[in-house]
Amino acid sequence: MTDAADNGKQQGGVGRIDAAGARLMRLATIASVSVATVLIIAKLAAAFMTGSVSLLSSLVDSLLDAFTSLVNLFAVRHALQPADKEHRFGHGKAEPLAGLVQAAFIAGSGVFIIIEAIHRLGSGHPIENTEIGIAVMVLSIILTVALVAFQSVVVKRTQSTAITADALHYRMDIMINISVIVALVAASELGIRWLDSAIAIAIAVYIGVSSWKVARRSLDLLMDREFPDEDRERIRDIVMSHPEVRGLHDLRTRSSGVQPFIQFHLQLDPHLSLVRAHEISDEVEAMIVDAFKGAEVIIHQDPEGYEEPHSPVASGH
Repeated sequence: MTDAADNGKQQGGVGRIDAAGARLMRLATIASVSVATVLIIAKLAAAFMTGSVSLLSSLVDSLLDAFTSLVNLFAVRHALQPADKEHRFGHGKAEPLAGLVQAAFIAGSGVFIIIEAIHRLGSGHPIENTEIGIAVMVLSIILTVALVAFQSVVVKRTQSTAITADALHYRMDIMINISVIVALVAASELGIRWLDSAIAIAIAVYIGVSSWKVARRSLDLLMDREFPDEDRERIRDIVMSHPEVRGLHDLRTRSSGVQPFIQFHLQLDPHLSLVRAHEISDEVEAMIVDAFKGAEVIIHQDPEGYEEPHSPVASGH
């Protein structure tokens, strides 16, 4: 977005996501809540009937899935709202806030599972009706694979942080469900009861690692972390590829939910007319938006050789 004439062009939040992309995001959150609800009912019954702590850990994970998916549902709906008078940059940060909530509850569930697994590891708790537990876990795998496949399509289309986080722990659920089946078979066919608790502890550790990844990504977005170095270098290459650009400085980048923001100072021939300087900035902006879909680009034109005072931190050369 150029400084010279930006009336009518500015968009905030996720305004550049088309209606189809927004609809996919909403459908993904509804599908996530629906799958989690079905699995909670099935796993709750199976956990009581089998007495398996690994199946219990899977139930706890599904309860968290339902909670965090509900958080995502409301966060995505809020993030998709256009910019308004009070939120000029849109509502995109609702997504990483939802990611932090997910991370906190996922980590808490891991602690609960470890405590319960250690307790049952010492007591040698029997496991019964394993065939019911296995059937429920197979159902869980089928539903979760279908959900993750749909979420992957949505993430590829929208780059949604909240749905990316949601898909991460549903992928984890597939591994968890397979592990629970192994534990149930080992207990029923081989009499290896301790494996049930051991797998539950392994699941809890994996949950902890996953929650840290979600938290770190969410914090990066909330703290306006710069784009990766390769993306910043790509922006520089795009800008300098224009034959009339003399240089750039003060490159700053950040993301708010699915909305990327890019701004910099563009150095041009000091003898250009204001109209031509504006045209060049529009051409550069179009090239960047083509490479970074949905980006909000702000360009300030500088005459080459003109020195401006900049703080050492903000200069971003």
